[in-house]
Amino acid sequence: MYTRLLHSLNRLHPRAWDFIQLMRLDKPIGIYLLLWPTLWALWVAAEGVPSASNLLIFVGGVILMRAAGCVINDYADRHFDGHVSRTQARPLASGKVKPREALMLFAGLVALSFALVLCTNATTVWLSFGGVALAACYPFMKRYTFYPQVVLGAAFSWGMPMAFSAETGSVPPEAWLLYIANLLWTVAYDTYYAMADREDDLKIGVKSTAILFGDADRLIIASLQGLALLCLLLAGSKFQLGLCFQLGLLVAAACFVWEYRQTRNRKPMACFNAFLHNHWAGLAIFLAIVADYALR
Repeated sequence: MYTRLLHSLNRLHPRAWDFIQLMRLDKPIGIYLLLWPTLWALWVAAEGVPSASNLLIFVGGVILMRAAGCVINDYADRHFDGHVSRTQARPLASGKVKPREALMLFAGLVALSFALVLCTNATTVWLSFGGVALAACYPFMKRYTFYPQVVLGAAFSWGMPMAFSAETGSVPPEAWLLYIANLLWTVAYDTYYAMADREDDLKIGVKSTAILFGDADRLIIASLQGLALLCLLLAGSKFQLGLCFQLGLLVAAACFVWEYRQTRNRKPMACFNAFLHNHWAGLAIFLAIVADYALR
Protein backbone atom coordinates (compact mmCIF):
# COMPACT_ATOMS: atom_id res chain seq x y z
CA MET A 1 0.00 0.00 0.00
CA TYR A 2 2.81 2.38 0.95
CA THR A 3 4.66 1.66 -2.31
CA ARG A 4 1.49 2.13 -4.36
CA LEU A 5 0.93 5.50 -2.68
CA LEU A 6 4.44 6.67 -3.62
CA HIS A 7 3.99 5.59 -7.23
CA SER A 8 0.63 7.38 -7.32
CA LEU A 9 2.40 10.56 -6.27
CA ASN A 10 4.92 9.99 -9.04
CA ARG A 11 2.14 9.95 -11.61
CA LEU A 12 0.98 13.37 -10.46
CA HIS A 13 4.24 15.03 -11.50
CA PRO A 14 7.09 13.70 -13.70
CA ARG A 15 9.75 14.76 -11.16
CA ALA A 16 7.95 13.55 -8.04
CA TRP A 17 9.96 10.33 -7.86
CA ASP A 18 13.23 12.27 -7.83
CA PHE A 19 12.14 14.13 -4.69
CA ILE A 20 10.68 10.99 -3.12
CA GLN A 21 14.08 9.34 -3.54
CA LEU A 22 15.87 12.44 -2.25
CA MET A 23 13.79 12.28 0.94
CA ARG A 24 14.32 8.47 0.99
CA LEU A 25 10.58 7.93 1.40
CA ASP A 26 10.97 4.87 -0.81
CA LYS A 27 13.30 3.39 1.84
CA PRO A 28 11.51 3.70 5.20
CA ILE A 29 14.15 1.91 7.30
CA GLY A 30 15.44 5.27 8.56
CA ILE A 31 11.93 6.22 9.64
CA TYR A 32 11.65 3.02 11.68
CA LEU A 33 15.05 3.45 13.34
CA LEU A 34 14.13 7.00 14.34
CA LEU A 35 10.51 6.19 15.23
CA TRP A 36 10.91 3.26 17.63
CA PRO A 37 13.13 5.05 20.19
CA THR A 38 10.94 8.15 20.03
CA LEU A 39 7.92 5.96 20.80
CA TRP A 40 9.84 4.23 23.63
CA ALA A 41 10.24 7.61 25.28
CA LEU A 42 6.70 8.76 24.53
CA TRP A 43 5.16 5.60 26.05
CA VAL A 44 7.37 5.71 29.13
CA ALA A 45 6.77 9.43 29.67
CA ALA A 46 3.01 8.92 29.40
CA GLU A 47 3.09 5.71 31.49
CA GLY A 48 1.57 3.76 28.63
CA VAL A 49 -1.14 6.21 27.59
CA PRO A 50 0.30 8.97 25.35
CA SER A 51 -2.08 11.67 24.20
CA ALA A 52 -3.41 11.25 20.67
CA SER A 53 -2.13 14.71 19.75
CA ASN A 54 1.42 14.00 20.89
CA LEU A 55 1.39 10.63 19.14
CA LEU A 56 0.42 12.30 15.85
CA ILE A 57 2.91 15.14 16.38
CA PHE A 58 5.86 12.85 17.02
CA VAL A 59 5.08 10.32 14.30
CA GLY A 60 4.66 13.16 11.82
CA GLY A 61 7.78 14.88 13.13
CA VAL A 62 9.85 11.70 12.76
CA ILE A 63 8.80 11.30 9.12
CA LEU A 64 9.44 14.95 8.28
CA MET A 65 12.77 15.27 10.10
CA ARG A 66 14.09 11.99 8.75
CA ALA A 67 13.24 13.25 5.25
CA ALA A 68 14.92 16.58 6.02
CA GLY A 69 18.01 14.78 7.31
CA CYS A 70 18.27 12.74 4.12
CA VAL A 71 17.97 15.85 1.96
CA ILE A 72 20.67 17.80 3.80
CA ASN A 73 22.87 14.67 3.92
CA ASP A 74 22.69 14.27 0.14
CA TYR A 75 23.32 17.99 -0.32
CA ALA A 76 26.48 17.75 1.79
CA ASP A 77 27.60 14.57 -0.02
CA ARG A 78 26.65 15.59 -3.55
CA HIS A 79 30.31 15.67 -4.64
CA PHE A 80 31.09 12.34 -2.91
CA ASP A 81 28.07 10.16 -3.70
CA GLY A 82 28.95 9.89 -7.37
CA HIS A 83 32.15 8.03 -6.41
CA VAL A 84 30.37 5.44 -4.25
CA SER A 85 28.71 2.57 -6.12
CA ARG A 86 25.75 2.35 -3.73
CA THR A 87 24.93 6.07 -3.89
CA GLN A 88 25.96 7.24 -7.37
CA ALA A 89 22.37 7.16 -8.68
CA ARG A 90 20.97 9.43 -5.95
CA PRO A 91 19.07 12.44 -7.32
CA LEU A 92 21.61 15.11 -6.35
CA ALA A 93 24.66 13.09 -7.33
CA SER A 94 23.12 12.26 -10.72
CA GLY A 95 21.94 15.82 -11.36
CA LYS A 96 18.21 15.03 -11.35
CA VAL A 97 17.70 17.53 -8.51
CA LYS A 98 19.56 20.84 -8.26
CA PRO A 99 21.32 21.86 -5.01
CA ARG A 100 19.10 24.94 -4.68
CA GLU A 101 15.99 22.75 -4.95
CA ALA A 102 17.34 20.46 -2.23
CA LEU A 103 17.95 23.38 0.14
CA MET A 104 14.45 24.70 -0.47
CA LEU A 105 12.99 21.27 0.24
CA PHE A 106 15.05 20.97 3.43
CA ALA A 107 13.80 24.36 4.63
CA GLY A 108 10.21 23.38 3.86
CA LEU A 109 10.44 20.09 5.74
CA VAL A 110 12.00 21.76 8.79
CA ALA A 111 9.30 24.45 8.71
CA LEU A 112 6.56 21.81 8.69
CA SER A 113 8.25 19.99 11.57
CA PHE A 114 8.48 23.23 13.54
CA ALA A 115 4.78 23.85 12.94
CA LEU A 116 4.07 20.51 14.60
CA VAL A 117 6.31 21.33 17.58
CA LEU A 118 4.46 24.62 18.09
CA CYS A 119 1.46 22.49 19.04
CA THR A 120 3.28 21.25 22.18
CA ASN A 121 4.79 23.54 24.84
CA ALA A 122 7.57 26.10 25.23
CA THR A 123 10.15 23.67 26.63
CA THR A 124 9.67 21.29 23.73
CA VAL A 125 9.88 24.15 21.24
CA TRP A 126 13.23 25.23 22.70
CA LEU A 127 14.51 21.65 22.64
CA SER A 128 13.56 21.37 18.96
CA PHE A 129 16.26 23.88 18.00
CA GLY A 130 18.88 21.43 19.26
CA GLY A 131 17.41 18.70 17.10
CA VAL A 132 17.53 20.86 13.97
CA ALA A 133 21.13 21.88 14.70
CA LEU A 134 22.22 18.25 15.08
CA ALA A 135 20.40 17.18 11.91
CA ALA A 136 21.96 20.02 9.92
CA CYS A 137 25.55 19.54 11.06
CA TYR A 138 25.73 15.73 11.05
CA PRO A 139 26.27 15.31 7.26
CA PHE A 140 29.38 17.49 7.37
CA MET A 141 31.02 15.69 10.32
CA LYS A 142 32.45 12.84 8.22
CA ARG A 143 34.87 15.35 6.69
CA TYR A 144 36.38 16.36 10.01
CA THR A 145 36.03 13.51 12.50
CA PHE A 146 35.98 9.72 12.63
CA TYR A 147 32.91 9.97 14.87
CA PRO A 148 30.06 11.15 12.61
CA GLN A 149 28.03 8.18 13.90
CA VAL A 150 28.11 9.73 17.39
CA VAL A 151 26.60 12.95 16.03
CA LEU A 152 23.98 10.88 14.20
CA GLY A 153 23.22 9.09 17.46
CA ALA A 154 22.74 12.41 19.23
CA ALA A 155 20.42 13.58 16.44
CA PHE A 156 18.42 10.33 16.27
CA SER A 157 17.95 10.39 20.05
CA TRP A 158 16.86 14.02 20.38
CA GLY A 159 13.18 13.18 19.98
CA MET A 160 13.34 11.29 23.28
CA PRO A 161 13.78 14.24 25.67
CA MET A 162 11.33 16.15 23.47
CA ALA A 163 8.76 13.39 23.98
CA PHE A 164 9.16 13.60 27.77
CA SER A 165 8.89 17.37 27.63
CA ALA A 166 5.76 17.27 25.49
CA GLU A 167 4.03 14.72 27.73
CA THR A 168 5.13 15.90 31.18
CA GLY A 169 6.48 19.43 30.75
CA SER A 170 9.99 18.44 31.87
CA VAL A 171 12.80 15.96 31.21
CA PRO A 172 13.59 13.82 34.29
CA PRO A 173 17.19 12.68 34.83
CA GLU A 174 16.17 9.06 34.18
CA ALA A 175 15.12 9.98 30.63
CA TRP A 176 18.75 10.57 29.73
CA LEU A 177 19.46 6.87 30.31
CA LEU A 178 17.11 6.18 27.40
CA TYR A 179 18.89 8.88 25.40
CA ILE A 180 22.32 7.39 26.07
CA ALA A 181 21.06 3.88 25.27
CA ASN A 182 19.75 4.98 21.91
CA LEU A 183 22.89 6.96 21.13
CA LEU A 184 25.04 3.88 21.76
CA TRP A 185 22.71 1.69 19.70
CA THR A 186 22.72 4.17 16.81
CA VAL A 187 26.53 4.32 16.73
CA ALA A 188 26.52 0.50 16.62
CA TYR A 189 24.09 0.02 13.74
CA ASP A 190 25.40 2.95 11.74
CA THR A 191 28.88 1.47 11.99
CA TYR A 192 27.49 -1.61 10.23
CA TYR A 193 26.14 0.78 7.60
CA ALA A 194 29.56 2.44 7.28
CA MET A 195 31.27 -0.95 7.00
CA ALA A 196 29.31 -1.55 3.80
CA ASP A 197 30.90 1.59 2.29
CA ARG A 198 34.29 1.38 3.95
CA GLU A 199 36.38 0.67 0.84
CA ASP A 200 34.77 3.52 -1.13
CA ASP A 201 35.05 5.89 1.86
CA LEU A 202 38.77 5.16 2.17
CA LYS A 203 39.28 6.03 -1.50
CA ILE A 204 37.50 9.39 -1.31
CA GLY A 205 38.76 10.39 2.13
CA VAL A 206 35.51 10.21 4.10
CA LYS A 207 35.81 9.34 7.82
CA SER A 208 33.68 6.95 9.88
CA THR A 209 33.75 4.76 12.96
CA ALA A 210 34.03 1.74 10.63
CA ILE A 211 37.40 3.07 9.44
CA LEU A 212 38.46 4.07 12.96
CA PHE A 213 37.60 0.73 14.55
CA GLY A 214 39.33 -1.30 11.84
CA ASP A 215 39.52 -5.04 12.57
CA ALA A 216 37.93 -4.46 15.99
CA ASP A 217 34.73 -3.17 14.36
CA ARG A 218 32.42 -6.10 15.18
CA LEU A 219 33.72 -6.46 18.72
CA ILE A 220 33.20 -2.76 19.40
CA ILE A 221 29.73 -2.85 17.83
CA ALA A 222 28.77 -5.78 20.08
CA SER A 223 30.14 -3.89 23.10
CA LEU A 224 28.13 -0.78 22.21
CA GLN A 225 24.99 -2.87 21.80
CA GLY A 226 25.62 -4.51 25.16
CA LEU A 227 26.06 -1.12 26.83
CA ALA A 228 22.86 0.10 25.17
CA LEU A 229 20.96 -2.87 26.62
CA LEU A 230 22.48 -2.21 30.05
CA CYS A 231 21.34 1.43 29.92
CA LEU A 232 17.87 0.30 28.88
CA LEU A 233 17.79 -2.20 31.75
CA LEU A 234 18.75 0.56 34.21
CA ALA A 235 16.15 2.89 32.71
CA GLY A 236 13.55 0.13 32.97
CA SER A 237 14.36 -0.21 36.66
CA LYS A 238 14.03 3.54 37.21
CA PHE A 239 10.68 3.64 35.39
CA GLN A 240 9.50 0.41 37.06
CA LEU A 241 9.19 -1.59 33.85
CA GLY A 242 8.84 -5.30 34.44
CA LEU A 243 9.12 -8.75 32.90
CA CYS A 244 7.65 -7.89 29.48
CA PHE A 245 10.24 -5.16 29.03
CA GLN A 246 13.05 -7.46 30.06
CA LEU A 247 11.87 -10.10 27.59
CA GLY A 248 11.90 -7.42 24.89
CA LEU A 249 15.52 -6.69 25.72
CA LEU A 250 16.30 -10.40 25.35
CA VAL A 251 14.75 -10.39 21.87
CA ALA A 252 16.84 -7.34 20.98
CA ALA A 253 19.95 -9.12 22.31
CA ALA A 254 19.14 -12.10 20.08
CA CYS A 255 18.90 -9.73 17.11
CA PHE A 256 22.34 -8.36 17.94
CA VAL A 257 23.82 -11.85 18.16
CA TRP A 258 22.37 -12.69 14.74
CA GLU A 259 23.93 -9.53 13.27
CA TYR A 260 27.32 -10.36 14.79
CA ARG A 261 27.28 -13.82 13.26
CA GLN A 262 26.05 -12.64 9.87
CA THR A 263 28.90 -10.13 9.51
CA ARG A 264 31.75 -12.46 10.40
CA ASN A 265 33.12 -12.20 6.84
CA ARG A 266 32.47 -8.43 6.70
CA LYS A 267 30.95 -8.63 3.23
CA PRO A 268 29.37 -5.26 2.34
CA MET A 269 25.90 -6.67 1.72
CA ALA A 270 25.99 -8.66 4.97
CA CYS A 271 26.94 -5.50 6.87
CA PHE A 272 24.16 -3.56 5.18
CA ASN A 273 21.64 -6.28 6.03
CA ALA A 274 22.83 -6.20 9.65
CA PHE A 275 22.14 -2.46 9.67
CA LEU A 276 18.61 -3.06 8.31
CA HIS A 277 18.00 -5.82 10.85
CA ASN A 278 18.21 -3.36 13.76
CA HIS A 279 14.68 -2.30 12.94
CA TRP A 280 13.47 -5.54 14.52
CA ALA A 281 15.39 -4.90 17.73
CA GLY A 282 13.87 -1.44 18.06
CA LEU A 283 10.39 -2.76 17.32
CA ALA A 284 10.78 -5.57 19.87
CA ILE A 285 11.68 -3.09 22.60
CA PHE A 286 8.76 -0.83 21.70
CA LEU A 287 6.25 -3.71 21.75
CA ALA A 288 7.69 -4.85 25.07
CA ILE A 289 7.14 -1.39 26.58
CA VAL A 290 3.58 -1.27 25.25
CA ALA A 291 2.85 -4.75 26.64
CA ASP A 292 4.40 -3.94 30.00
CA TYR A 293 2.09 -0.99 30.57
CA ALA A 294 -0.95 -2.69 29.02
CA LEU A 295 -0.72 -5.70 31.33
CA ARG A 296 -0.49 -3.71 34.56
